[in-house]
Amino acid sequence: MEVRGINHVEGGWPKDINPQEMEQTTRYRKKVEKDDHYITTITQLGSVMEHCIKQNNAINIYEEYFEEEEELEGMDEAPSAKTINVFRDPNEIKRTATHLSWHPDGGRKLAVAYSCLEFQRAPKDMSYDSYIWDIENPNKPELTLKPVSPLVSLEYNPKDSHILVGGCYNGQITYWDTRKGGQPVELSVIEHSHRDPVYKVIWLQSKTGTECFSTSTDGQVLWWDIRKMSEPTEKLILDITKKGNLDLALGGISLEFEPTIPTKFMVGTEQGMVISCNRKAKTPAEKIVCTYSGHHGPIYAIQRNPFFPKNFLTVGDWTARIWSEDSRESSIMWTKYHASYLTDGAWSPVRPSV
Repeated sequence: MEVRGINHVEGGWPKDINPQEMEQTTRYRKKVEKDDHYITTITQLGSVMEHCIKQNNAINIYEEYFEEEEELEGMDEAPSAKTINVFRDPNEIKRTATHLSWHPDGGRKLAVAYSCLEFQRAPKDMSYDSYIWDIENPNKPELTLKPVSPLVSLEYNPKDSHILVGGCYNGQITYWDTRKGGQPVELSVIEHSHRDPVYKVIWLQSKTGTECFSTSTDGQVLWWDIRKMSEPTEKLILDITKKGNLDLALGGISLEFEPTIPTKFMVGTEQGMVISCNRKAKTPAEKIVCTYSGHHGPIYAIQRNPFFPKNFLTVGDWTARIWSEDSRESSIMWTKYHASYLTDGAWSPVRPSV
């Protein structure tokens, strides 16, 4: 007699759906939600859930039977973190770690971009190198990346973990294949690149897995295909007057792209304004949809809520703010003004309100 079973780690997805691809699973969920059988089943389960809720309201299932017992000591301990390893810049002239990118196939490797962002104050002998670290070995980098200009941003390709794209201080875009060593495979032509440091570069969810886009304080968003780096495939000038005037453009500091909404993206600017854009609009003027104002300084972080994509978080000056796409006049929630500058923030991937 033979016994067979199935170990469901990711649930019962169809064989043509890759559970690791968020875009595929989201599209399949939306398709199922429109199915008549799904709606009928949810309606039936709703009555069962309603009964349980009423039962819960009638009976206090959390009643304390032993209120006089002393509370266990140590239960109110504040959250803490333990330092395991410290990865130091191996050069004599220490530089700022300007960006981190975790290896997409697990938390074993970490790519770190190093640069000096103080304009015209970088030491003459400063190294341009950036590094890939094995988190179990802080003594020596696993691979040294050799850009032509210090890296300000650096990202692993989520579809091919051997490929990394970097944005340089001089405005160029470059990419590496770690199988070929630390020298760049190709570099964008400087005449067709950004004119200021590339503060953010993001991979796009394309079929080829070779497309990305970048922004800089020069007021441009540029799209690239790493198979042909001679010039960008597309360009947007962040001029909110919609005249395409680079002299009036706002400088881009941060980017937000949600793969489940592939036509939309947002740019956080150094002037404290968020620009919402539609890549598929017919004209450059129509690509800038609207703006959100509220910060008094550069927006260093911007991210959509993973559960409610219409809501997004911005971090800049001394506050963090939550916005809704439906309310352009003001943010719907914000923190107090902190004593120190806030430089980053993120939503919890498992708790919608955190």
